[in-house]
Amino acid sequence: MKVEDTSFIKEFQKITNDAWLKGWHERNGGNISYRLTKGEVELVKQDIDEQSDWIEIGETLSNLSNEIFLITGSGKFIRNISIHLKENCGLIQIDSTGQQYRIIWGLIDAKPTSELPTHLRSHSVKKELDNEYRVIMHSHTTNIIALTFVLPLEDKVFTRELWEMATECPVVFPDGIGVVDWMVPGGHAIGKETSKLMREYDVVIWAHHGTFAAGKDLDLTFGLMDTVEKSAEILVKVLSMGGKRQTITSNNFKELAKDFNVELPDKFLD
Repeated sequence: MKVEDTSFIKEFQKITNDAWLKGWHERNGGNISYRLTKGEVELVKQDIDEQSDWIEIGETLSNLSNEIFLITGSGKFIRNISIHLKENCGLIQIDSTGQQYRIIWGLIDAKPTSELPTHLRSHSVKKELDNEYRVIMHSHTTNIIALTFVLPLEDKVFTRELWEMATECPVVFPDGIGVVDWMVPGGHAIGKETSKLMREYDVVIWAHHGTFAAGKDLDLTFGLMDTVEKSAEILVKVLSMGGKRQTITSNNFKELAKDFNVELPDKFLD
């Protein structure tokens, strides 16, 4: 089967277009990667190029050996994926040592996103914790970015503030949210800091830059990003109206957790 005819590609095109319409991916902003299942690899194996050169990752990610990822391209516009697929995204394969990758489909005259180190490190952590995790999504979420200029850059502050903005939030992201102070994007250093937080959270905010979300499929990951950003939008509006007069309390959260059968970390309920 041709790669472009697969259901995972069609879903990828829909998600990237939806994210563009949300306003999260201006110009070449943001990037998304998806780790293929064994079944999907079998479907497309006749359509891949195994003659391309190997490129050093810059570190060893042994548990990603031989994995194949669908990933957006460096400098490419996410809004164009729905119309010019192979020019704006492609498949990469990790070698048997977890130290190199090669482009095996698409990314015509292009290379993977410059934030590939962060994606691969985060995928490595999530796979180690739960093999069902397959997606890393990085978006320039407008309201989250705005909040990083006015809220303390602390996990607890962002978690509580965003939980309080909508009752569903602690159900959708019960583990909370991590925050990385401003760092130069695209390198191994920020990838390392992000992956540390990915051990604890499915959502990590880069101060003054955007949001990373991890999930088990494209729909769930998009929905997670959308929920967090909508909560941030509500908070921006609340702050612009003078702040909260009443809110959801710690006891309310405990009642919610019991009824919805979720565990909320005590550190966010003090």
